[in-house]
Amino acid sequence: MQALVLEEKLRLSLRDFPIEREETVGPHDVRIKLHTVGICGSDVHYYTHGGAGIFQVKAPMILGHEASGTVIETGGAVTTLKVGDRVCMEPGIPDPQSRATRMGQYNVDPAVRFWATPPVHGVLRPSVVHPAAFTFKLPDNVSFAEGAMVEPLAVGVHAAIKADVKPGDNALVIGAGPIGLVTALAALAAGCARVFVADVDDTKLALAAGLGPITPINVSREDATAAILKETEGWGVEIVFECSGNARAAAGVFDPLAPSGRVVFIGSQQGDVAYNVGKAMVREARVEHVFRYAHVFARCVAMLSSGAIDVKPLITRRFDFADSVRAFEIAASAPPGEVKMQIELPQ
Repeated sequence: MQALVLEEKLRLSLRDFPIEREETVGPHDVRIKLHTVGICGSDVHYYTHGGAGIFQVKAPMILGHEASGTVIETGGAVTTLKVGDRVCMEPGIPDPQSRATRMGQYNVDPAVRFWATPPVHGVLRPSVVHPAAFTFKLPDNVSFAEGAMVEPLAVGVHAAIKADVKPGDNALVIGAGPIGLVTALAALAAGCARVFVADVDDTKLALAAGLGPITPINVSREDATAAILKETEGWGVEIVFECSGNARAAAGVFDPLAPSGRVVFIGSQQGDVAYNVGKAMVREARVEHVFRYAHVFARCVAMLSSGAIDVKPLITRRFDFADSVRAFEIAASAPPGEVKMQIELPQ
């Protein structure tokens, strides 16, 4: 059975991979036939750079971790799912005995096994075995495409929780990529009255403006801080979400921040970021950091089903599994206006 394999930096192949024949269903597991898998920025970074920080690809690895599919086999102790259920999957499996997991912070468990993070294989393949506890049934009104968006949406919802959003807050989201836009949606759903989104891509900013009470700011033509202070009568925003991973943008997070505001760093930085302690101190700013998510998948599914959040506009292109290599080549070129690309597997 074919899988999309990162053989080495800048070399992908669709080929038979033995992992499909090695995975057995334990009593608390389910086997899932994959339907839709999103292309994440981390997948692309592994493809273009051969690694990300401490995670380096040292052997062929299957890519993909944003996924939905159908249960085709269940373990003997599974009672919450049955064959035929449509599901999405939380891709990280923590060690239940670790201290972080026992504290409820399983996302920062150093022993967590996360799909498509070396040396753990991803899910751009026909099927996968996964714990039922980290597999979530999709309501009838949530599509496979939306189900595959739960994983990135979980990052935004986790960020909104970390930001302690209060009804009527104003927020700035730096970066209009997939994570920036799901964060904007999560901030609005959590109670923000208005969200500013800053980027340099007019197409993405136009898409953002159609998602709700969102004010786009093209920072190649306009100073974001000046625009925000003008719109908020000099007060600023209560929350800044840094989703761009751009060092220059990250260095300016305190400038548009209101007194007692909160800053949440989400975007992965490739190097050290300047941190102006003085600007943070005079605002008594609270700074938070996000690493993936914890305890939010069920919330995300519920919000998609209720209509509280609509991720469909963010899905800008779909590819057949047979075109997976080309899909990654296109994603790596970062075409303007593209937000979330997805790959659909044969059914």
